[in-house]
Amino acid sequence: MMQDMRTEYKGRVLAVKNLPTLPKVLEEVTRLMEDPSTSTEQIAKVITFDQVLSAKVLKMVNSPIYGFPGRISSIQHALVLLGFNVIRGLIISTSVFDDMNKAMVGLWEHSVGCALASGEVAKTLGLKDPEEYAVAGLLHDLGKVVAAVQLPEIKPELEKLVATQDITFLQAEKQLLGFGHDRVNAWLALHWNLPPNISEAISYHHKPLSAQLYTKYACVVHIGNFLTRVFEYGNGGDNNVPVLEPRAMKLLGINQRMLESLLDKLSDAFLEVSDLGFN
Repeated sequence: MMQDMRTEYKGRVLAVKNLPTLPKVLEEVTRLMEDPSTSTEQIAKVITFDQVLSAKVLKMVNSPIYGFPGRISSIQHALVLLGFNVIRGLIISTSVFDDMNKAMVGLWEHSVGCALASGEVAKTLGLKDPEEYAVAGLLHDLGKVVAAVQLPEIKPELEKLVATQDITFLQAEKQLLGFGHDRVNAWLALHWNLPPNISEAISYHHKPLSAQLYTKYACVVHIGNFLTRVFEYGNGGDNNVPVLEPRAMKLLGINQRMLESLLDKLSDAFLEVSDLGFN
């Protein structure tokens, strides 16, 4: 019975056609696109503040049509390959969250926070391509957005479970659906040909040591998510700070002193993002 339900939910999740985003980001990207002096770098910077637009861009550039399936994980690289006209088309086809979805603003902020934190962890460790770690951090909760859009009847039940039982959003998902947003991420990543480093990071951010090929990516996003929750930046669906996997710290070689220095850097970075006025 549970298996049948899971198959039905998976079918509904993968049938997603349109994911809404926040009006401020859409307005900003549209404004930049209309200015002929705008560079791809400026547009990429704004798109990386939005998990839905970023996911759409990566889904498109990694589709077989463009000949790079599963190979592009950087938004700026994707924009160069796709060109402005294709991006313009993507923008036009994106709708905006309505007032009913005010709760999504908290999730959007949490995702931006996790992108910042993951990028900062990667930089601190001297890892190659820190912006790809940031993209993975940005997309780590995409499954929550897709599930909220495609399974709208489930969202209030999840919220009720979290509130009444004081459990994490992930525990509530597993109790109600039989799987969590990490599994939804894995389905979407496969369905959309997302690169394996992004795919493993978003599928295993809750159990990073289970990632087989890109364990570092999963560990960085795991720690990025933890740091964002410590700051209570945005809202991931519950008020619990997730348990930090000590083996992820060990694998990356992060000690207590580095963690404290990361917290200092992030408190400034989070303030800067809040000042951007997107929220």
